[in-house]
Formats: sequence, structure tokens, C-alpha cells
Amino acid sequence: MDEWILVVDDDTTNLKMASRALSAEKIRVSCLKSGKDTLRFLAANRPDLILLDVRMPEMDGFDTIAAVKANPDTADIPVIFLTADDDSETETKGLAAGAMDFIRKPFVPEVLLLRVRHTLDLLRLQNNLANEVEAKTREIKEQHEKLERISMQIVTTLSSTIDAKDTYTRGHSVRVAQYSEAIAKRAGFSGDAQKDIYMMGLLHDVGKIGIPDAIINKTAKLTDEEYGVIKQHPEMGAEILKNITEFPQLVTGARWHHERYDGKGYQDGIAGDEIPPEARIIAVADAYDAMSSRRSYRDVLPQEVVRGEVEKGKGTQFDPAFAEIMLAMIDEDTDYQMREK
Repeated sequence: MDEWILVVDDDTTNLKMASRALSAEKIRVSCLKSGKDTLRFLAANRPDLILLDVRMPEMDGFDTIAAVKANPDTADIPVIFLTADDDSETETKGLAAGAMDFIRKPFVPEVLLLRVRHTLDLLRLQNNLANEVEAKTREIKEQHEKLERISMQIVTTLSSTIDAKDTYTRGHSVRVAQYSEAIAKRAGFSGDAQKDIYMMGLLHDVGKIGIPDAIINKTAKLTDEEYGVIKQHPEMGAEILKNITEFPQLVTGARWHHERYDGKGYQDGIAGDEIPPEARIIAVADAYDAMSSRRSYRDVLPQEVVRGEVEKGKGTQFDPAFAEIMLAMIDEDTDYQMREK
């Protein structure tokens, strides 16, 4: 059994139900009844996933996850909360603390298995992609060839994985990459630089892998706390990509594509030329595609509305030079082909 799950709940019945359901799927299960026992267990063991009860005596789930995330040796172990609470405050607090998902109690075994399997599959995909990048990078170093020969397939696969998390933005990463490359070409970037920005565009949203599906696919208005979780994805993306040392520029698009030309964006609140030009280009392309594609709350916006928003953001939200290029591309697109089909 390759997968190992730690279940933490002070209720013996819940532990038995979870253990029985997971063991039937040939998943290795360890059961504990307190947060303190969990921290002692993690000092010598590393499960693939923790199912953690919220309400426990002495040390509740929030205190436990805080301790887990504060320890560099355990911080990346994913956590799903088990809770009988049915209120948004508990869910928001849990997501902000770093939980990937919630499972309601009393849980249905089939639902438990689906949530767990979804999380494990996503983690396996991330690990496989990371291993693939590492293996291919070693191969290229040995052959003294550039990463471009094999990286596009890996990057495209990863970008498809990102877009698949969001029901309403399939193809978003590819379109942003295409628009970014077109802007770079018109701006006079070299051929190699155009290829680089295409790959940056493909992976600009890679950090969304770490954002819970419940937030990404929420049709109602996000709470301030949920929006705060969403705003973490540029930093998450930079963390994911920083170890691809053969292509350090990838971090640029992921970390800074939500910066604004006037300095009012995030992650770092930088402005103007402090923002790398590739990130300024991707910011225009990303905003354009967000308006010209479907969302859970609206259809594709009319072209004239999209153009007006780009015009309005020139010099404030967007670099004015790159916004002008985007406006020229819109004006040439008389049949409104640059949009989600």
C-alpha cells in the first residue's frame, strides 16, 4: 500500500468508520485521538494526508494544523478537516489556516473516499510532474542541450492541470500565453524572449494548484477571507517554480502577474518599471482573457466593453505601452475571434 493517511478524531466511532472505509481501498491508515498525539506521531512519521477533526479537547484542530504548518518538516503535508460544524466561519478559518478541504460529519463513506481520492490524485500528479521536470532537466544537462526541447510538453500538461481545477476557465492558460507572445512580438522582443514569455504565460496560474476547489469554483461572491486565500496563488506559484533552476524566469510571470502599474496590486505592491516587463505583458493578457471568457457568474463580455476596460486601465492597472498593443490587437480583431469559443 503506497498511500498512508493519518486520521485524527477524539470519537472512536468516527475513527473506526474512516479506517474501515479507507482500508477497503487498500489505503494504509493510522488513527490518533488528539492533537498532541498527532505532533508526537509526526516527529517520526510522514503520512501522505491528514484527516483532522476540528473539535477536540485540549488541542483542537486549528491549534494542531497551526503547529503542523509551522514546522518546516511537516508544513507541506496536506490536511483535510473533519467537522460537524456547518458554518462559514469555521470553513473560512480552516482554509486560511492551510486546510485543503472539508468533510462534514457524520460523513458518508463514499463521500470520504471521493474527497480523499481527489486529494491524493492531485498530490500524485504534482509529484509526478515535479519528478518529470527534474528527470528531464538532468537529461538535458547531460546532453548539453537547452530545456526548451522537452519543457513545452511538461509545461503544457501542467497548465492543463491548472485549468482543469476551474470549471469555467478551461484553456485560460494557453490563451494568456498566446496573447502574451503576440504582445511581446509586437513590442520587439526577440524570438527566444517570445518563446520564454509564452511558457511564463502557460504557468502564470500554477499556484492555483494549492487553492481549494471549493473557493476556485464558488459561484457566489467570495468572502474577504476567501479572496485572501485566492490572493496567495502568485506566491504559491513562485514557490512551485523557483526550483526549476534551468528556467528561473518562470517565477516572474507566476509571482507578479497581479501587480498593477500604479503599485496597487499584489504580491509585492511594486509599480512601473519595478515590475518585470514579462509580468506587465502577462497582466494585460490575463485581464483581457478574464473578460473575454466565461465565468461562473457571467458570459463572455462584449468586445467593446473589454476594449473600454483595457483603455480605462492604461497607465493605472496596465503598462500603457503594452495596453496600447493590446488595444491595437482588439481593433484588428473585427470578428472577435480572440475569446473563449
